Amino acid sequence: MYSSKRLYPFRFTKEHLRKKRTVIPSSTEDEELSQLLKLYNSNKIRTTKYSVLSFLPKNLFEQLHRFANVYFIFLAALNFVPVVEAFQPEVAVVPIILVLSVTAVKDIWEDYRRFRSDHLINRLLCRVYSSKQKAYIDKCWKDVRVGDFVRLSCNEIIPADMLLLYSSDPRGVCYIETANLDGETNLKQRQVVLDLPFQGGEITLENFHSRLECENPNNDLSRFRGYMEHPNGVRVGLHNNNLLLRSCTIRNTETVVGIVIYAGHETKAMMNNSGPRYKRSQLEKRLNTDVLWCVLLLIIMCLTAAVGHGLWLKNLKDPIFETDTETSPALAGFYVFWTMIIVLQVLIPISLYVSIEIVKLGQIYFIHNDLALYNEQLDSRIQCRALNITEDLGQIQYLFSDKTGTLTENKMVFRRCSIYGVEYPHKENGKDQYHDFGFHRSTDPAVTLSSGFPSTGTLLSLHLCVQAKEVVPDPELVRKLSWLCSPVKPLSDGSSGTPCSLELTYITDFFLALAICNSVVVSSPSQPRHVVTRTPLKSLEEIKLMFQRFSFSPFSALSTPQLRGSPRSFTSRLFSRGKTGSFTFSPPPSSTTDGSETGQENNLESSTLRRKLDLPDTDDELLYEAESPDEAALVHAAQAYRCTLRGRSPESLLVDLPGIGSLAVQLLHILPFDSNRKRMSVVVRHPLSGQLVVYTKGADSVIMDLTETSKGNTEQTQKHLDSYAREGLRTLCIAKKVLEEEEYEVWLKRHLLAESSIENREELLLDSAERLETNLTLLGTTGILDRLQEEVPETIEALQRAGIKVWVLTGDKKETAINIAYACKLLRPGDELLTVTCGSKDACAALLQELKLEVQRGGDRLMEPSAAENRSESSSSSAADFILVIDGCTLDWALQEELKSDFLELSCRCKAVICCRSTPLQKSQVVRLVRDQLGAMTLAVGDGANDVSMIQVADVGIGISGQEGMQAVMSSDFAISRFKHLSKLLLVHGRWCYSRLANMILYFFYKNVMYVNLLFWYQFFCGFSGALMSNSWVLILFNLLFTSVPPIIYGVLERDVPADTLMELPELYRAAQTAKIYVPSMFWINILDAFYQSLVCFFMPYFALAGSDVGDLSFGSPINASALLIILLHQVIESHTLTWIHMLVLAVSAASYFGFVLLVSLFCVTCSPPLNPLGVETLQMSQPLFYIICTLTTATALLPSALTTAQMDKVDSERYCKRMQRWNQNHRVNRLPVSADNPGLERSIDTVVS
Repeated sequence: MYSSKRLYPFRFTKEHLRKKRTVIPSSTEDEELSQLLKLYNSNKIRTTKYSVLSFLPKNLFEQLHRFANVYFIFLAALNFVPVVEAFQPEVAVVPIILVLSVTAVKDIWEDYRRFRSDHLINRLLCRVYSSKQKAYIDKCWKDVRVGDFVRLSCNEIIPADMLLLYSSDPRGVCYIETANLDGETNLKQRQVVLDLPFQGGEITLENFHSRLECENPNNDLSRFRGYMEHPNGVRVGLHNNNLLLRSCTIRNTETVVGIVIYAGHETKAMMNNSGPRYKRSQLEKRLNTDVLWCVLLLIIMCLTAAVGHGLWLKNLKDPIFETDTETSPALAGFYVFWTMIIVLQVLIPISLYVSIEIVKLGQIYFIHNDLALYNEQLDSRIQCRALNITEDLGQIQYLFSDKTGTLTENKMVFRRCSIYGVEYPHKENGKDQYHDFGFHRSTDPAVTLSSGFPSTGTLLSLHLCVQAKEVVPDPELVRKLSWLCSPVKPLSDGSSGTPCSLELTYITDFFLALAICNSVVVSSPSQPRHVVTRTPLKSLEEIKLMFQRFSFSPFSALSTPQLRGSPRSFTSRLFSRGKTGSFTFSPPPSSTTDGSETGQENNLESSTLRRKLDLPDTDDELLYEAESPDEAALVHAAQAYRCTLRGRSPESLLVDLPGIGSLAVQLLHILPFDSNRKRMSVVVRHPLSGQLVVYTKGADSVIMDLTETSKGNTEQTQKHLDSYAREGLRTLCIAKKVLEEEEYEVWLKRHLLAESSIENREELLLDSAERLETNLTLLGTTGILDRLQEEVPETIEALQRAGIKVWVLTGDKKETAINIAYACKLLRPGDELLTVTCGSKDACAALLQELKLEVQRGGDRLMEPSAAENRSESSSSSAADFILVIDGCTLDWALQEELKSDFLELSCRCKAVICCRSTPLQKSQVVRLVRDQLGAMTLAVGDGANDVSMIQVADVGIGISGQEGMQAVMSSDFAISRFKHLSKLLLVHGRWCYSRLANMILYFFYKNVMYVNLLFWYQFFCGFSGALMSNSWVLILFNLLFTSVPPIIYGVLERDVPADTLMELPELYRAAQTAKIYVPSMFWINILDAFYQSLVCFFMPYFALAGSDVGDLSFGSPINASALLIILLHQVIESHTLTWIHMLVLAVSAASYFGFVLLVSLFCVTCSPPLNPLGVETLQMSQPLFYIICTLTTATALLPSALTTAQMDKVDSERYCKRMQRWNQNHRVNRLPVSADNPGLERSIDTVVS
């Protein structure tokens, strides 16, 4: 029975609940505690926006956020006022009802899909403990509450965020798959809360009386802070490894039990479910401005009509028709103003917004189904997560790219290493023998040292075969490691080419660190996971038998008062930090045959141990699931040298060591990698020496500062690091530290306190880790090859030719970044490097000024006097000579308020910028600086969690679904699988989307202004009374229906330039940006064109019918027909693509108009009072004059547009050919000819142009 008085001596105030969450089992009978649990959300989710009752008011309210909708509702209401009505009130409401209905139907369909999904999820079943029935019962997910105990089995989905209390695994772990949450398929390991009374046995929930205090719900997937307080007052810290998140799946674990902490919409999964991203495109912002110009134009027209009507009434004398003489001219003009607002309402394109949404959906459909953007190997295609910025892809000016996993494969190959200051080049690894290797999982055997030892003193044989994940061991390193295995070779001080004991210690510790300093999960095809038993793998007697062939020098007697042949004596000398005592291998007691028998005995022992643990006999059965490619590469490298990670549990690791066999390594602590420390550490008890050892791996810039500089190998290792970086290798340093027992106890107390803290937990854990990772002993360093993705150089070259500036923002060393820049053609041999590395703000300011002058002088030297049309080419060629390289420390200074303008000015004058050693925050700051200060369109592309910030800051964010999970993809606007897809996405789809949408918007404005002006010109001949010369139904439906579909088809299918040409000639992308399709000047040119065509369309029929007795509707019939033909054929002139779909839509649009007016003319008598359209259209279409007027009017109106378009196409073609010829002349020297020696190079651009 729970007692709130015993467990909770305070009342649960609102202030307390705001700070943290208290959870107790829901079976409590205490009323106060029950009320507390009821304050938390249930597990029922509801992602729908509407209910049956709220749909109408809520949807209408949302649609009223659009100014155009409010405007048309106002006009519809205004038309119900008798003194200002222009036509039947019911006709006026048709446009707004149609638009609102279409949008509402779309919203209903989307919400219904969400409702069905919610219903299925809420009705899923899980097993929940019932305190009344003392058993687990089936409950729907929606009925689960905070404090419930939930039991799950293998392959079941977790219904809510739960704290793991029990696992059927004897080690207290369970595995989960987080693919539903973050897209990652590799298994994650979760740990049962420590120090539970039923840990290791069957859980008894009636005896669970602990209280849980944790942080309030948040969306941070990688953080969970809290503690569990037992009834005796003992507190146990809770962390992220204890939490099972909703939507994840239980794997490789038979049964788990947890208590629900967060439920429903308070779970981390639901708090991260924000739906599709919404960004406003630059085109949409420009559109809103032009709509306001149309509003201003409408007001001017209405004011003109109001003033004209007032003057007309004032000057009217003895009218022959009935007029309102009681209303003053001023008041009549006021009424006419509002009447004209109703008549000319179509000037504001109400259907444009709906059309834009339809066009963007069509564009996304074609992008999504482009086979060129499909990755067959990964079965992955492009994802369009932001639905409303497709046109921004055609306006990119700056591209910011990560390096690792974005430009490179992020599939690491162990290439070189340096241990104890000695480099091992692994020359065989440098050969191009890795064709298409996978990641995380290995099904082929790695090259390893043979397990059998020859009877003579020959070196161990190497089994070299070109397979996936292979690491070909270095012969010299193999020779040294063979001394651990050989029973006949003596050790010396290293002077005669044989390794000394200290060097051998470094080598063994180095590979042991590679094997255990990670979070790799080990499994095999036949065995889901490896179990490390809690019993020791080898007794002292077993180890003694293994080392009985070793004897030590007389100096060994000085170390410890132990038996000379004991394993403790051997390991204390071999694995003690800072000791250099030597030892020798003694020959076998009898003969070579005996030695061989000893080797066979050891092999027999190893096989026996493997059978006891049910471990695979060969290395090829091991599967490594790593959270990063670096970890997998290092574990495979250690495996190649017979230092094999066999199994993992939260408390121990199973490792094979060369010449020793399987050992259990007690795992005390893991200090995971974070971006602040840039390193990872494990605290273990050494399996041989029994000492407490900290193994650390991390970035060389951090580890080298933490090592003891007195060691002689530090300087030599630094030279090797610099050499690796120049070769473009990723470098990691490996170090260790031996702890004293007292030192560890002191650190452990502080660390446990930090783990159990809720507030400032991250800062306390960081401080705790930094206290431990000091005075390290440098063991060595690794160089890992991360190859470029295919077609990266060609993609970057194409983007630069398209006028896009490419910046690389990476956390790697400067030398590595420069090497990669050369490899991907971002940096060419003729370019000049400008390196900015400073230690102070003043030095940074001075250097930036100096480099600005240098770039300016270089530009002046290269700038030659020429015609104005050549200046842009000269300018670009001068900028191409400079590449700016800046490190993270200096970037901090450069981004400060006083220096950022100088840094930005210098960067803009360079062809490219490389920011190395940059943090995620710095990446986002650089992107924001360029976006805000230059007003440029920016794109950021990355593949990891460290790229999320810059992806979100950029105008367009692109995530690459690579080897580092799906964090970047989930934060992006578009997701691709390879960097090369950027060229097709930007140069083709981006240009098409921008060109299509821009021209469609301009066309909408043109056709609306053109048709509205016809009504406006008519006012000059009817006393500005607001009278119409056409059927009111035709007036409403003309722009809303008859002419609205062709521009939509144009916006989806138009291709001004074929895709192949755009890919071959990236300069066309820059030409489209320079042409500025949708700018204020183009808007007003289209408006003027509309005015001209409206004048022709109105006055040609007017003069043709002058003096006749035609009525208003008869006069308007040829005007409407001519306007329809002009508008439709104008689009044909503007289009570069005409397919059968275009022709069909145009024909249907024209037929729908003529069919509608004929039907109205035949059957409608009172459709448009006070006018009677009966028989008007049938009479007009039966007369030849109607067709003559329509033909001449259409031809005259379209003639200037046709001539202008033809002339512009000719001028653009000639200008482009000249520009391409100049470009080819400037760049021909940089291109290698196609020959037998260079079969992979693409053909020169000269042949394409000619």
